[in-house]
Amino acid sequence: MLAKRIIPCLDIKNGRTVKGVNFVDLRDAGDPVELAEIYSAEGADELVFLDISATEERRKTLVNMVRSVAEKINIPFTVGGGISSVEDVDILLNNGADKVSINSSAVKNPQLINDLAQKFGSQCVVVAIDAKQIDGQWIVHLVGGKVPTELNLFDWAVEVAERGAGEILFTSMDNDGTKNGFANEALAKLSELINIPIIASGGAGNIQHFVDSFKEGKADAALAASVFHFKEIEIKALKQELRNNNIEVRI
Repeated sequence: MLAKRIIPCLDIKNGRTVKGVNFVDLRDAGDPVELAEIYSAEGADELVFLDISATEERRKTLVNMVRSVAEKINIPFTVGGGISSVEDVDILLNNGADKVSINSSAVKNPQLINDLAQKFGSQCVVVAIDAKQIDGQWIVHLVGGKVPTELNLFDWAVEVAERGAGEILFTSMDNDGTKNGFANEALAKLSELINIPIIASGGAGNIQHFVDSFKEGKADAALAASVFHFKEIEIKALKQELRNNNIEVRI
């Protein structure tokens, strides 16, 4: 059985780590390079770095910051935000990223998933899907959750997997920042439909929520931000409790 992964997420805006609720009301959570170094030392399995306003502001991810983070950590590092071409990915990988996360650009140009998987390998390609329930349907949203599409979460996830993505990072916008737990029903359905790893995101508030995401949601990894940034949950304690619940993790 593959070990489940714990992944802190650094949402970056104007060079700082920020965190909000339901994708709005952002507040400062610290220096991203310092936080990355701390999480690497504390036993995080991976790190995700999302330049959350890059797409909206039509600019590229902050390459210098990516390089600074990569120099300080020794765990896999996924970078997302404003990535729209093979060239963008080439630059990020050459500056220390191990994987890239694409979202809006994948919806607008699905062939990009195929192209990236072919050039860099599926293991390098994470497709982030932000979705929320509208009239009982999980609807995919773009541009940091600001723009609804006509895509259904589950249909899009299946297509993404077929096109060669190595992982899906599913964020429930309804759960994001609420600390009421992950969207486990949707996660479980995703795990039935596709055979690539699924990262659960949105809603972590306590250790039990992580346990539930793995046991009920069948997630392969769980991502969180504020509970780690504001020291509400320590990664070592979280992993020990997961072990106590017979969930395989690296300690």
